[in-house]
Amino acid sequence: MNFAFSEEQEELRNIVRQFLEAKSPESAVREQMATEQGFDPDVWSQMAEQLGLQSLIVPEEFGGQGFGYVELIVVLEEMGRALLCAPYFSTVVLATNTLLHAGDDAAKSAHLPGIASGETIATLALTEPNGKWDESGIEATATNDGGTWKISGTKSYVIDGHTANLVIVAAKTPAGTSLFTVAGDAAGLTRTPLATMDQTRKQAKLDFDGVEATLLGADGAGWDVLSRVLDLAAVGLAAEQVGGAQFVLEMSVQYAKDRVQFGRPIGSFQAIKHKCADMLLEVESAKSAAYYAGWCASELNDELPSVASLAKAYCSDAYFHAAAENIQIHGGIGFTWEHPAHLYFKRAKSSELLFGDPTYHRELLAQRIGI
Repeated sequence: MNFAFSEEQEELRNIVRQFLEAKSPESAVREQMATEQGFDPDVWSQMAEQLGLQSLIVPEEFGGQGFGYVELIVVLEEMGRALLCAPYFSTVVLATNTLLHAGDDAAKSAHLPGIASGETIATLALTEPNGKWDESGIEATATNDGGTWKISGTKSYVIDGHTANLVIVAAKTPAGTSLFTVAGDAAGLTRTPLATMDQTRKQAKLDFDGVEATLLGADGAGWDVLSRVLDLAAVGLAAEQVGGAQFVLEMSVQYAKDRVQFGRPIGSFQAIKHKCADMLLEVESAKSAAYYAGWCASELNDELPSVASLAKAYCSDAYFHAAAENIQIHGGIGFTWEHPAHLYFKRAKSSELLFGDPTYHRELLAQRIGI
C-alpha cells in the first residue's frame, strides 16, 4: 500500500501554493483580519472559478469535481501554511460534509451547487456558550409548529457565522438531536461577531428566536451525522495544523541560518540546534498522523474515529509547540506585532481548542479503542 501523494495531488499542491502566495501573503492576511467580514470576496470568487476549490469534494452530479478527502487535506495543508483568511473551512469542511452525510438528496440538490460555484458561504452551528463539543452540549430546541420547524436558542463560536448565507444548526427535538438548514438572513436570527484571539479565523454568536428552519435528514438522527462530521473536521484541521507547523519550522531554520551573534550564525549553537531538531521530529510525525487520517477519511473506514482523535491531539500539540519555539528562536523580534510569528502562534492556539483540545481527544481515543 502506497501512502505517498500521486503526481496529480502534488501538482494540486503546487498550484494551490502558487495561488496562495500571490493572493494570501502576510500583507493580505493582516488586511483581512482587521475587517469584520474577514475575507476578500474577489479572492473567494477566484478560488471557485479558477481553481474550483469550493467544489473539490462536491459530487459531480451537484456541480462539483468529486475528489476525495486526500485532495482536500492537500489543499487544507497549504491554506494552513498561508493562514488564508476565507470561509473555506466552515463552508467546505463543516457544511459540505454535513450535507453529504445527512442523506438528504433534496438538501444536496438545493445547496451543494451554490457551494460548488462559490456563491454560497455556509457554516455549521453546533457549539453553545457551554463550550461542549459532544451531544450533551446541544441545548437549542426545535419545535414543529403546524408543519414548520422553528428554532430557539443560542449558538456560539460559529466559524464565519456572521457572513454565512446558509447555517446548518444542531437542535434538540422530541426525537433527539436533529439538523436544520437556516438562511443567513432569516427573521428572528441575530448574528453577532465575536472578538477572537486568532483574528484570521472569524467567529460569531447566533441567537435564534423562533427562526424558521428546514429539517436536514431524519428527525432525531442528527448526532450520528455530526459525530462523523466532527471526525472529518478534526482530520481537516489536523492537515491545516501541519501546514502551519511546517511553515514555522522553515521560518525558524532560515532565521537560525541568517542571524549572526558572537560572530557566527545562531544555528551553530547547540541549544538552537536542539530546538530545530525537536521541531522537525514533531512536524514530520504530525504529517504522518494527518496523512494517515486523511486516507482513513477518504475510505470512511472503521479506523476513522480513533485516528481522527489521534491526529487532532498530536497535530495540535506539535503545531503549538513549533509556533512557540519559533518565537523563542527569533528572540526579541519574535514578540513584536510586526513579525508574523504571533499570527501563527494565535492560529495554533485557537486550532488546538477547536473541536476539543488534545486532552479531550485523548480521552475520546481511549474510549473509542476500549481502554
